[in-house]
Amino acid sequence: MIAPRVEIDLGKITQNARCLVRRLGARGISVTGVTKAVCGHPDVAQAMLGGGVAGLADARVRNVTRMRAAGIACPISMIRAPMVHETRDVIRCCDASYNTETGTILKLGSVARKEGTEHHVVLNVEMGDLRDGIMPEDLNDVALLVVATPGVALKGIAANFACMGDVAPTAWDMAKLSRLADQVEGACGSNVALVSGGGSANLAWALGDGATGRINSLRLGEAILLGIDPVSGLPINGLHTDAFALFAEVIEARPKPSSMPMRPSAPKYGKLELVSNGDQRHRAVLAIGQQDTDVSGLRFPSGFGCIGATSDHTIVDTGRADLSVGSEMKIGMSYSALMRAMSAPDVEKVVRHGLPVNGTVTDTGPQSLLRLV
Repeated sequence: MIAPRVEIDLGKITQNARCLVRRLGARGISVTGVTKAVCGHPDVAQAMLGGGVAGLADARVRNVTRMRAAGIACPISMIRAPMVHETRDVIRCCDASYNTETGTILKLGSVARKEGTEHHVVLNVEMGDLRDGIMPEDLNDVALLVVATPGVALKGIAANFACMGDVAPTAWDMAKLSRLADQVEGACGSNVALVSGGGSANLAWALGDGATGRINSLRLGEAILLGIDPVSGLPINGLHTDAFALFAEVIEARPKPSSMPMRPSAPKYGKLELVSNGDQRHRAVLAIGQQDTDVSGLRFPSGFGCIGATSDHTIVDTGRADLSVGSEMKIGMSYSALMRAMSAPDVEKVVRHGLPVNGTVTDTGPQSLLRLV
């Protein structure tokens, strides 16, 4: 087969989505499947929908257009604030968008009126992640602007956590977001139908024992795709962590010393030679590099270790394994590695439709963060 490539097991993605939808549904929380890490891959989107997600969300218009062209008609939200030049495309292909800037909201309203439609606006609130978000003290004023602007309608409020930082949201954060929803309704008299409490980093709270308050939606990407908690990096018990695998071809395999400094061999003529330190290790050079993925986010087979990478090569210490040229190495990926690999044009994407035997899910081990049963 072609390498490098990412193999995608749609059955495992569907099962991850179904498990999360069921457990969160019991807590009154719906799930929106986030497709940005897979560049809006239509098959992955359909797998999420097959698992029961209420809708989809992405951060790039091109990805949404790709899904619409494939016939996906479910509600899709733009979760990155639209750029001004793309507002018409957002109106045409997205049911809602997450916003923080009043100028962008006014532009959306103007374009929506020209298009003869009404666009839903979700207001993103700053809750400490320090990425994008309206300051809480300004939220009522922005909500009033949305209500007063023809062409747009206030759908709800949302917050981000563990995007810029690695701090998971707390029960206090969620209670504050619930109070903000109440305040917005009191200020503008408009129903706040959606209160989106964040993403995969919020699962520990959402599946806990505390009250959920007004929080009725989560936006999940990493948990569905990789079965990983983004804050701790630990597998979520009960979810598949191997729905995606990267395959890279070995283009060189031989023992080499761990270091080979240069030294003069003929000082009179200025000649240099490589000098081995005598520590021979089996090494494999893979035909994949930083241009194709985030090499720091790759998980190599047991006993293997990454020595380093350049734009087109990754060098792996294979221990005692003497690999052959032309063989392939199967590699796991973090969320950042998956995003880069899925967007790389030279990495083939291969879809598998198989389901696990008898529909069972393998326990990922005692270090799991959550138990989903």
